[in-house]
Amino acid sequence: MSAATVSPSSEVLQAMDLTCINTIRTLAMDGVQAANSGHPGTPMAMAPVAYCLWQQFLRFDPEDPVWPNRDRFVLSAGHASMLLYSLLHLTGVKAVSKDYETLGDPSVPLDALKTFRQLDSRCPGHPEYRWTSGVETTAGPLGQGVATSVGMAIGRQWLAARYNRPGFENLFDFNVYALCGDGCMMEGISSEAASLAGHLRLSNLCWIYDNNHITIEGNTALAFTEDVATRFIGYGWNVTRVGDANDLDMLARAFRTFQSTKDRPTLIIVDSHIGYGAPHKQDTSGAHGEPLGEEEVRLAKRNYGWPEDEKFYVPDGVYDHFRQGIGKRGRELRDAWFARIEEYRKQYPEFADELLRMQHRLLPVGWDRDLPEFPADPKGLATRESSAKVLNAATENIPWLIGGAADLAPSTKTRLTWEGAGDFSAENYGGRNFHFGIREHAMGAIVNGMSLVKLRPFGSGFFIFVDYMRGSLRLGALMELPVIYVFTHDSIGVGEDGPTHQPIEQLAHMRAMPGLIMIRPADANEVTEAWKVILQLHHEPAVLVLTRQAVPTIDRTKYAPASSLARGGYILADAPGGAPEVILIGTGSEVSLCLDAYEQLIREGIRARVVSMPSWELFDDQDKAYRESVLPPCVKARVSVEQASDFGWSKYTGSDGHNICIESFGASAPLKQLLKKFGFNVENVVASAKSQIARHQSGG
Repeated sequence: MSAATVSPSSEVLQAMDLTCINTIRTLAMDGVQAANSGHPGTPMAMAPVAYCLWQQFLRFDPEDPVWPNRDRFVLSAGHASMLLYSLLHLTGVKAVSKDYETLGDPSVPLDALKTFRQLDSRCPGHPEYRWTSGVETTAGPLGQGVATSVGMAIGRQWLAARYNRPGFENLFDFNVYALCGDGCMMEGISSEAASLAGHLRLSNLCWIYDNNHITIEGNTALAFTEDVATRFIGYGWNVTRVGDANDLDMLARAFRTFQSTKDRPTLIIVDSHIGYGAPHKQDTSGAHGEPLGEEEVRLAKRNYGWPEDEKFYVPDGVYDHFRQGIGKRGRELRDAWFARIEEYRKQYPEFADELLRMQHRLLPVGWDRDLPEFPADPKGLATRESSAKVLNAATENIPWLIGGAADLAPSTKTRLTWEGAGDFSAENYGGRNFHFGIREHAMGAIVNGMSLVKLRPFGSGFFIFVDYMRGSLRLGALMELPVIYVFTHDSIGVGEDGPTHQPIEQLAHMRAMPGLIMIRPADANEVTEAWKVILQLHHEPAVLVLTRQAVPTIDRTKYAPASSLARGGYILADAPGGAPEVILIGTGSEVSLCLDAYEQLIREGIRARVVSMPSWELFDDQDKAYRESVLPPCVKARVSVEQASDFGWSKYTGSDGHNICIESFGASAPLKQLLKKFGFNVENVVASAKSQIARHQSGG
């Protein structure tokens, strides 16, 4: 046969490319229209980009969407969720359970597209990790997805540095792609993350920037005129441009450029038309955040050469085309990787065991064998200091426990000092000490990304700066990621730094967040027990809140053992000879103050009980019988002691209890003066206890 006979099949292939692209577009349009809510414009514009990436380049097996060396695709422009849902449907991605078992059912059946944004649909307004298989991260707020993708890319580099061994140099070599828009570029978190990615020369990271010049309020010229390309070149990125989002050849060339770039991350700037094909709404804000309307949908379909009145229409051949493209390629890559793992297991059984445990959130055998116990000491040490000792012991036994600080490791005491820990850098991707720089918000998203590739990351900073990373922390809780946050300088114990650095409301903020476990330990041994609890979590992020100042190490031969911390709250010291007349409840550094007040009350013949309450979440998880054994309903006289807002304490002290707290923003002064000013002394606690007893005995 002559070479000319190849041409028709090539034309047919090109026609099928366009058919698939328009199927993505029309499914997105129909889903938004059916919901009467959503963002159709970006899926219509970026369908060719997503199609080119998925069909030609993405190493992803729809039949097994969680195989460890798959490429990651992050939709940072999460409002364009119908773009991703359409891809998940057309490529036949299978649903996976929380135990990482492929269920065989489609992750996004056609009916799910029809119930976009409806109750319990697998297609919520913004893609949600764990809820819809094939969604690699929850990226609702703009900028979060691209920042999280940096953590994923970091995770791959660390995995490769540790586990890629002679004969298995490509065991971990996946790439991370993130699709973002003008909103992501404007959010500060993307600048933080891009700066760090460039510094670390993450060549496995590719951001695809949808440059359509439209946001909700109108043209980006209203507020955004910077030269993005020059900005990213300044960050140390490779920057390439595609002048037309519909040019599949140029898109493919750009992706090949990324794959051949080995010394830096890549930004692909794609010029597009939001709402492409909609005759009245293309290039307008009207295509951004609202349905096109039935008539505009019909006209757009007419422009595509599509049946105008067909809804959720998938032409013949589309499913099979994706199966022969990404489906076939992904399955071959996945099967080859698992075959390599079997060989790897024979040559490197210890590393293979680590990988298996990591993937299933399991800990190594004997991980807790070296965790320290601390002798009683009235002078004690800061809980940040005892945490440093525990963390160093744990990281030596848990190889994939990795993290650092937002430029505050000398203060948060999170530096790993054992021989061989090393610093993670562009020259040493196997280092265990991570330097986020002064980028708290990006740190929060990056540790989420590291966790999503199954590392066990921690990030640390001063507790006051949790405000800078609340959005990322919230998404970690929503995704049920066992990320660890170590926050120090937890109270007015910061002293002379003053109210700008004294976290008064942060404890209440953390306690209000669903799915998050916060622990504020009272002494060094509670710190050890806190780490034991945290490291065994599978689905909950944990916040460990620690002191700057020294606190006494409680004598556990006299008072209850610290192991009871696992129950969130426990009786530390009880009334001798009968039921307590008053209960003192403290957290963190205030527990030792409660013990001092307790001893004075006992000397005066008053039956008091001290409850250490390091974690409300853990305590509330206990059964009612246990909770009432610690806080008997019949004992109404109660005093809480915490150097923070009293918001929420009435749950434990009752409406008639007393809360020794802080109701202002603190002050700048030496600690002893602050403790006196705000009433954190034995005299005030004792007086408050007596007042409570008198009040409840009189029926007041």
